[in-house]
Amino acid sequence: RRAPGFFDVVAYKGNGTAGHAVDHNLGVAPELIIVKARNVTYNWYVYASGVGNTAALSLNQSSGSGTSTTYWNDTDPTDTNFSLGTFSQVNGTNQPFIAYLFATLPGISKVGSYTGNGTSQTIDCGFSTGARFVLTKRINVAGNWNVFDTERGIVAGNDPRLELNLSDPEDTGHDYIDPDSSGFVVNYVADNNDDANVSGDEYIFLAIA
Repeated sequence: RRAPGFFDVVAYKGNGTAGHAVDHNLGVAPELIIVKARNVTYNWYVYASGVGNTAALSLNQSSGSGTSTTYWNDTDPTDTNFSLGTFSQVNGTNQPFIAYLFATLPGISKVGSYTGNGTSQTIDCGFSTGARFVLTKRINVAGNWNVFDTERGIVAGNDPRLELNLSDPEDTGHDYIDPDSSGFVVNYVADNNDDANVSGDEYIFLAIA
């Protein structure tokens, strides 16, 4: 459900013009926005504060971020609205869209970014009992949208991983992530085209306590 400061859902109609402002009720500036056209076959487009307002990612693709001011009108979201450019797949004229908005709420959720170090590193989310849900994405080059959760297992060992951009069954043979009370730990998996902690690569994440 809607939770001020953490999550909101907004339905809107595109108008095809730059600067189209879409109101929301998040109460803070969203740090992650996922947009999908409702009646045509368009990609899922993603704004992330760790990528910036001149770029976008696609939730159904592994590609890194693409750069264009036509996505978000080169404008940061505010605590009352987010701005759209002329790109038809987020702002097509008279097209209905749905948008899912996320933000950091201390102790509840964390939207952030990190740089891979090629070994293991703790991602401190400010939690006290660890993350129950983690979504990560490599952004400077191609990488899957990895999903981990404690229902399936975030443990000190191999963890089930689903990839939002793929229809594959979960990967259970690798230790991409470990638990930590402050958030989570990401590991480098050298033999599996690692998508979690390659040295020098850039990542965004959403974690929920």
